[in-house]
Amino acid sequence: MAYEMIHSQKKYHGKAFDVRQDQVRLPDGQTINLDIVEHVGAVTLIPVDETGRIWFVRQYRHATGKMLLELPAGTIEPGEPPDDCALREIREETGMACKVLKKVGEFYLAPGYSTEYMYVFQATGLYPAPLPGDVDEFLSIEKIPLEQAFRMAESGEIQDAKTLAGLFFLRSKTTGQAVLE
Repeated sequence: MAYEMIHSQKKYHGKAFDVRQDQVRLPDGQTINLDIVEHVGAVTLIPVDETGRIWFVRQYRHATGKMLLELPAGTIEPGEPPDDCALREIREETGMACKVLKKVGEFYLAPGYSTEYMYVFQATGLYPAPLPGDVDEFLSIEKIPLEQAFRMAESGEIQDAKTLAGLFFLRSKTTGQAVLE
């Protein structure tokens, strides 16, 4: 016997996501309710400048009550291709555009309760081209050398999951020499 959807009902409609409750029959015949966050998906960017520094944003995250150091990221608009979203978000969050955008990975953010799927892009050949940011975002830019960023991830100084995943993808693709390609 497989998992069987018995019933699904929208419980909440919000700006960034919806929540539904699914009634599911498990392989052993039991029936349970699962709360699922429906999210259209998002992108995470790894902007790398000509000196090999990664551009991070520091911002307040109310759910944690903390300022977090993160890679720039944003939600995909309905019908928007992930690479178009990435090109928009890098300009909104860092004020920079890029000459080269390369997808380096993708993953589910929290598959135990969410449909959110993340696309990770490396951006190089940065040049100024700002777009207005979101009204609720107050960001500061921090440029950190590649190896220092890896150390910060390993030490727990970076606590954001999408940023950790992005750095993992970058590390798996380069030893540092090819990061500007």
